[in-house]
Amino acid sequence: MTLGQVIRDARIAARLSIEELSESTSVRIGLLTEMEENNFFHCGGDTYARGHLRNIANKVGVDPLVFINLYNEEHSLESRAIGDLLVENNVMSVPVEKKSISWKVPAAFSLSVLFLFGVVQIVMSNQSSDSQPVAAASATPTTEASVAPSPSTIPTPAATGSVSGGRVTLTLSAVRGNSYIDVIVDGTRVIKGSLFQGDTKNFEGNRAISVYLSNPAGLDVTHDGELLPPLGGQNEEVRRTFR
Repeated sequence: MTLGQVIRDARIAARLSIEELSESTSVRIGLLTEMEENNFFHCGGDTYARGHLRNIANKVGVDPLVFINLYNEEHSLESRAIGDLLVENNVMSVPVEKKSISWKVPAAFSLSVLFLFGVVQIVMSNQSSDSQPVAAASATPTTEASVAPSPSTIPTPAATGSVSGGRVTLTLSAVRGNSYIDVIVDGTRVIKGSLFQGDTKNFEGNRAISVYLSNPAGLDVTHDGELLPPLGGQNEEVRRTFR
C-alpha cells in the first residue's frame, strides 16, 4: 500500500471529507488530492512535504512517524544517493570534455604540406635555370640590414599580456519565499538545506557550480554578476549547472 492510499484510508477512518481536512490543515484541496494519489511533486520539496504530513497525521489521529517513514522510503530525495540524483540531471562537477580532432585540422595540414612542396619546387626550378652567378650575389649587406627589424620593433615580454583564468560566482537570494537548496562547487557539496525568505547565500568556484532548487520562483539567482530570469515556477524543482 502506498503512502497516498494510507493517507486516504486514515482520512476516511477519521470520518473527514477532503474539504474538511483541507480547512483544518490549511492545505489546498488540490494538493491533498494529489497526495492521496501518491503524488508529492508540488509539495515544495522534502521539508515542506514532511510538514504537511505531520499536520495531516495530527488531524486524522495517526502517528506522524508512520507517514514520515513511508514518505522517506517512497519519495524522499535525501534517501537516494545525491550522486545518482545529480548525474542524471547533469549537475555533478563537469568532467573534462574529450575533444575530438576536427576533419578541418588534417585537411589544413595537408594543404600546408602541398603549398610548401610547391614553393620548394618553384625555388629549385628557378635556381637550376639561373646560370648567372651575379644573381646569387644580388643580396648585399645593406639589403639585409634594411630588412632586419630594428630593436624598437621587437616585442619584449613586458608588452605581452597574460590571460588569467576565470572564476564562477553565484548568489541565491530568497526574496519571495522559502526554498530547499543543494549546492555543489567544483565537485564538493557546500550546503544542503532550507533557504528561508530574506536569506542570501554567495558561492564561488573555479570550474562549475551545480544547484538543486525547490520553489525557484521565490529566488533571485545572480550568475557572474548578472541577475537571471526566474529558473522555474512556484513549488517546482530545478537542477542547473553554472560555469
